[in-house]
Amino acid sequence: MSKPKKTAAAPKPSADERQALRQRAEAQLANQPGHQATGVAALSPQATQHLLHELQVHQIELEMQNDALRQSSEELERARARYFDLYDLAPVGYLTLSAQGVILEANLTAAILLGVTRNALTGRALHSFVTPQDQDNFYLLCTQLNESGMPQSRELKLVCHGGRLLWVHLMATAAVDYNNTPVLRMVLSDINTLKSFERQLDHLAHYDALTNLPNRLLKADRLQQAMVQARRSANPLAVVYIDLDGFKTINDSYGHDVGDQLLVAVANQMQQVLREGDTLARLGGDEFVAVLINLGSVAACVPLLERLLAAAAQPLRVKGKLLQVSASLGVTFYPQAQEIEGDQLLRQADQAMYQAKQTGKNKYQIFDAAQDHTLRELHQEQQRLSQALQAHELVLHYQPKVNLRNGQVMGVEALIRWQHPDRGLLSPDEFLPAIEEHPLIIAIGEWVMEEVLLQIKAWQAQGLDMAVSVNVSAQQLQQPDFVARLRELLARHCTVSPSHLMLEILETSALQDVAYVSQVIEDCRQFGVLFALDDFGTGYSSLTYLRRLRVTLLKIDQSFVHDMLDNPGDLSILKGVIGLAQAFGCDVIAEGVETQAHGTRLLQLGCDLAQGSAIARPMAAQELPKWVATWKTNPVWGPFLMDE
Repeated sequence: MSKPKKTAAAPKPSADERQALRQRAEAQLANQPGHQATGVAALSPQATQHLLHELQVHQIELEMQNDALRQSSEELERARARYFDLYDLAPVGYLTLSAQGVILEANLTAAILLGVTRNALTGRALHSFVTPQDQDNFYLLCTQLNESGMPQSRELKLVCHGGRLLWVHLMATAAVDYNNTPVLRMVLSDINTLKSFERQLDHLAHYDALTNLPNRLLKADRLQQAMVQARRSANPLAVVYIDLDGFKTINDSYGHDVGDQLLVAVANQMQQVLREGDTLARLGGDEFVAVLINLGSVAACVPLLERLLAAAAQPLRVKGKLLQVSASLGVTFYPQAQEIEGDQLLRQADQAMYQAKQTGKNKYQIFDAAQDHTLRELHQEQQRLSQALQAHELVLHYQPKVNLRNGQVMGVEALIRWQHPDRGLLSPDEFLPAIEEHPLIIAIGEWVMEEVLLQIKAWQAQGLDMAVSVNVSAQQLQQPDFVARLRELLARHCTVSPSHLMLEILETSALQDVAYVSQVIEDCRQFGVLFALDDFGTGYSSLTYLRRLRVTLLKIDQSFVHDMLDNPGDLSILKGVIGLAQAFGCDVIAEGVETQAHGTRLLQLGCDLAQGSAIARPMAAQELPKWVATWKTNPVWGPFLMDE
């Protein structure tokens, strides 16, 4: 933007304008009081009067012209003030440059931004203010502007007077001045505050707010760069997954404020033992990852790992308290025999860290590829079993439970099978171990109970009234809403009496939290569902547990039944379990009755209830009504009298 041009001289009034002005002057003179011609000796009275009149009219004309000039001058001053506001005091800097980039004109804001006077700006090349790093960027802007004629914009960093750095947004257009000479018009906007916010946001996006270490995002970027460097240089890198031991206890005991300060101190200790170029990042909580580069060999990593362990275990004073934690480290290396991604390296290191924690803590564990292969197979099996549940490949078989003495069918136990499309019918031992610690075990457990209730209704429609026992996993039993979900399930099948459903829990799972399991059993008893303690004798059986767990039935593990004929120890256990059941008013049933002799000996011991292949093998649901109709107890067992 250029300054306004100098105002040209006002044009002379036309004849009509002069005549009008004269008439107005004469009228004004006529209205003046005491208007009288003054005598002049050299003129006649008439001439003198006329001359005076002319002079007075002319004087009035001049005064009126002066008023018009004064008004024009005031308007010009107001225009100049508006120009000063709009141009000189604009919130952005305005510059006019020659085609060669020399500053021809500048407003006051531009001078203030650059820290010099306007006079000092004039005649100076704008590129002299541009930082060396942005010279190419500025040159490209000017080139594109001259070649295309289209407006251009860039973000540049300028060096102002005194060395102060200024980020500006520069908008440039090509134009011509009033002499038709090509010029460049440029607008400078101060974006220092915006850039400061950008830096803050970038820091928040890439660094942990508590420890100021790189976070997951920056760690992933640095790991990717390190992997590229490792491939080029053939020098391996290590990814170390770090989990602090004992931090949760300190956090819970002393509060989050102390815990946060301890995290910062431990992170600082670990950071100090790393080399330049290595990266320590915080993933969250008390978990960190170190990327160790240029190791030369795998063995070169060991001293660094030991220093990390020592640094993490260093006693630290926080708010007057001497606190100490340790660390479990999982380590994996890159490159590997097969190409691998950064997130896979992190998972490998995480697996190794878990092993270190499981085997004693305050140590490091190097990732085992063979074990990883096993884990991947486990994961695949879990996925396949999840698909089997959705595809209705899981089925239930039922094994009868009978009274050996009188032949009464006491109920059946639901046993899950997998009708695998390729491998045939699989027993639970072939697939359930893969999901013992997986949430899928809960989904399958709920599916089993739903199927059992549907089957009970189907049998009832056929005239068969049959109670069914269902195995409940420890994970499913320990769900906070287990009782509520069971109640809801029974409500959906209200035609089935809750007493027709018995839940079997393993002794070992019941003992994990006796108080909780005891309350679950009591809550379920309130609406008619009873419990059996499965595999009794394989855990830590005691009178205390039996007193607290109000179960209806004890199931003797088949391993004791199988060898009781030849093993006096197993026989003694059987006698003890039967005695405990009688003492606490529980029924007792023996699993794994495979021969007539097993049944006979159980009756001698006072155990009338049994299940096993000597009675019936597990069968499909549609086979059970026919079996029940034809079942008769072994003639040897029926009239048997218990030995004294």
